[in-house]
Amino acid sequence: MAGNPQVGVLALQGDFREHIAVLRGLGADAVPVRRPEELAQVDGLVIPGGESSVMDKLSRTFGLAQPLKDAIAGGLPVYGTCAGLIMLADRILDGIAGQQSLGGLDVAVRRNAFGSQLDSFETDLDIPVLGDVPVHAVFIRAPIVESVGANATALATVADGRVVAVEQGNLIGTSFHPEITGETRFHQYFLDKVRAASR
Repeated sequence: MAGNPQVGVLALQGDFREHIAVLRGLGADAVPVRRPEELAQVDGLVIPGGESSVMDKLSRTFGLAQPLKDAIAGGLPVYGTCAGLIMLADRILDGIAGQQSLGGLDVAVRRNAFGSQLDSFETDLDIPVLGDVPVHAVFIRAPIVESVGANATALATVADGRVVAVEQGNLIGTSFHPEITGETRFHQYFLDKVRAASR
């Protein structure tokens, strides 16, 4: 494709500014997305960490939920971190009453599976699709992928075998926050998907 890909970051709530900074550092034209017309302009989308139930409510309030679902179903590359992973999951095992996800990833997730903010932790993960060097991952009130369906692929697990990164077609989800550690390989991997889908 000509020029840099235009990548949106869902900017309703959460740490969207950090994602925009990482993407711009990698050469993408990164822009905040809050309205359906902004979503229609982007070649890919990042859904940041934050509070998934609030993000769900705001996406419906702003008229974004259905356009997001349509874009995901239509093949738009999307990368979700932490709350973004919950938003992309087909099934939320412990959502609050009425909580909805956008779906697209054939997985079931559990919110705050590692406990409260006090139970946040860091670890190194082997992620073969990103190369031989381990990824230093930070988990903050992180969800866990409880089950991976036939259409999705696990990319990484923590030491006890629980899945913390998944992929399905143009969709990627991670339980952790690479945008706050200076780890850019997941964003680069995502941008490669965006460029391939835009050809």
